[in-house]
Amino acid sequence: MSRSASEEHELLESGKPRTLGQTLREKPEIPLAILLFVSLIGGWELAVRLFEIPKIVLPAPTAVGAALWQGMTGDFLMHFGVTFYETIAGFVLGSITGLVLGALISQFRLLERTLYPYIVAFQTLPKVAIAPIIVIWFGYGVTSKIVITATIAFFPLLANTIVGLRSAPAEQIELMVAFTASRWQVFRLARLPHALPYIFVGLDVAIVLSVIGAIVGEFVGAQAGLGYLILQKNFNMDMAGVFAILIVLSAMGIGLHLLVNAIQRRVVFWMDGSSDRVMGA
Repeated sequence: MSRSASEEHELLESGKPRTLGQTLREKPEIPLAILLFVSLIGGWELAVRLFEIPKIVLPAPTAVGAALWQGMTGDFLMHFGVTFYETIAGFVLGSITGLVLGALISQFRLLERTLYPYIVAFQTLPKVAIAPIIVIWFGYGVTSKIVITATIAFFPLLANTIVGLRSAPAEQIELMVAFTASRWQVFRLARLPHALPYIFVGLDVAIVLSVIGAIVGEFVGAQAGLGYLILQKNFNMDMAGVFAILIVLSAMGIGLHLLVNAIQRRVVFWMDGSSDRVMGA
């Protein structure tokens, strides 16, 4: 069957590379985000200069940019590496712990009734309050920061794993059991696929909280790291340097968040934005 002229035109157009104007028309959020960023930075700079706000209260964006450039060519990278290692190590440790405990609790009601209340009670404790105890137990090195980060990161995985593994349709479970499927087969073929969207939501929350956990640990007691550097600059009244470090931390958190989302799109490829309907932590 021959194509019409309009169909041929659409096929030809689809083969052409998209121009910048076409991309911006299809994604209006890009220019809007750029406009918002420029407006915020410009308004911030104008307000600091117009009202002569002291730099110890609110440094100008230009001063923050200069401090960021100076830090990136100085000691920021070394301290960034320490905090990044603590974040990733704590995230991995906490995620594995939460995933394993969540899988066990979801499968065994006895564990839910005996172990889970204690986990919830521990989670309600402010981590800032127990962080000094962990530092005393594990020392001022990176080990204590990893443990603190893990205690913050594990609960989102635990809660989402429990809910996710119980989200499989009962009819599907009953059908597999009727066909003599083992507990492992039911878990692998039915429960786990339904739980993956929930698990990745937990991972997304946990990776962001891991950055906070590493900084909390460094605030309590550390010899290196971005949190340690923030304390130093606060002591020296270097607010521009503090804001520069906060920008680095935000960039690290956003980058890790995007990495988890990219992995989720690869693993949970059958989802179409359904993660928005999945339970958060």
